[in-house]
Amino acid sequence: MGKVLRFSAMGSTIFILFGLAVTVYCVVDYDDSFPRQKVLEVERKLNHLRRHSLKSIQSEDGDVIDCIDIKKQPAFDHPALKGHKIQMVPTYNSAKEYTTRRASTRTKNETKSTKMMKQRAEESSVTISSQIWQRSGRCPEGTIPIRRIQKRDLLKAHSIEHYGRKKPSFSHQHVGQLNENVESFVQQQNHSKAILFAVGYRYLGAKGDIKVCNPFVEKDDEYSTSQVALLTGPYNDFECIEAGWAVNPSVYGDRQTRLFVYWTADASKKTGCFDLTCPGFVQTSNEIALGAAIYPIPIPGGLPYQITIYIYKDPITNNWWVQYGEKTNIGYWPPELFDGICYNAESVEWGGEVYSSNVGHTPHTATQMGSGQFATDIGDSSSITRMRIHDNSETLKFPEWVAHYSDEYNCYDVWYMADYVEDPEFYYGGPGRNPLCP
Repeated sequence: MGKVLRFSAMGSTIFILFGLAVTVYCVVDYDDSFPRQKVLEVERKLNHLRRHSLKSIQSEDGDVIDCIDIKKQPAFDHPALKGHKIQMVPTYNSAKEYTTRRASTRTKNETKSTKMMKQRAEESSVTISSQIWQRSGRCPEGTIPIRRIQKRDLLKAHSIEHYGRKKPSFSHQHVGQLNENVESFVQQQNHSKAILFAVGYRYLGAKGDIKVCNPFVEKDDEYSTSQVALLTGPYNDFECIEAGWAVNPSVYGDRQTRLFVYWTADASKKTGCFDLTCPGFVQTSNEIALGAAIYPIPIPGGLPYQITIYIYKDPITNNWWVQYGEKTNIGYWPPELFDGICYNAESVEWGGEVYSSNVGHTPHTATQMGSGQFATDIGDSSSITRMRIHDNSETLKFPEWVAHYSDEYNCYDVWYMADYVEDPEFYYGGPGRNPLCP
């Protein structure tokens, strides 16, 4: 009997040791699939990012939110921001707004189908004011919430410097002024856009209500975003700031819809990134985590949800602020990051963007834009409403001139509705690969 017990105990010990060996092997094997030097660099980077964490919150969706001392956030690793004094609240916030009622002389001639479209388009939306992680706790005053970067996501990046940055591309020809060749003004290789845009003035802010969706993204190195963006500069060296929602597996490691901000000072060649994945954006809010999942996400035929994004320039400090909803100022891009947009933007864009190396090729990517439905399907397609710009006036207003454009109208299209509605509405999106876009 004793021998049996001794054998059993020995067997259990061997089993446990075997299990530990398998566990260790799996961890080592994962790291061994990458160069040792890169693994060490990634570990140093992650330790650097987490060393100022005062509290960690485990979100129910799998994210870990670190509460970081606001004065020790990643932004201040940027050489241009050494000694930067944080601006906690904007000097001036243009909350004034006017809406021009667009009376149409053709109202009497509205068809039944037009009335039905108008009714569906005017369905109310619910502004999203929460993120999933907020259910599990909150960051104290004096800290900011930062979504923890996972080691596996950083290892998969081409390099630590490229992690979180868009891939640059310059396929179109530069034009000094907007002309009939709109394609040459906006198109970029491997990027497909469906946008409404405004040019020709000095833009100091832009705003929009963006319907939230969860598009299918086919490959891990592709992404789909919907945003409000301001741009300045030539096609091969433009400066850009933008904010909205994104499904971006290469940055976030999954296919959830997440809140994002993005910036670049050189068309994404060597500068800029999503959220706080590189130094630059200064966060002030302890309530909103950039890169965190948006909740809830609407279902087909269900109640639509939206986020309100407002990007505006502080006239005293020249900081470009990002406001989420109608009251939460997340933070800002300091003017030291830029050469041109620190004064004003030259154009504004509202709409969607898909990145894939299969854009413009056959087979086309199946990555969806927006809801994955074409713009003509008003009830289920993506939309941006209450589009506003801020110029030299004290009010937010609808642009005096806009145009719409789609790189690949058989893959992702647009529809601008300005008649029969009190406020213009912009619909966009599509499925990507389909019989018309093989």
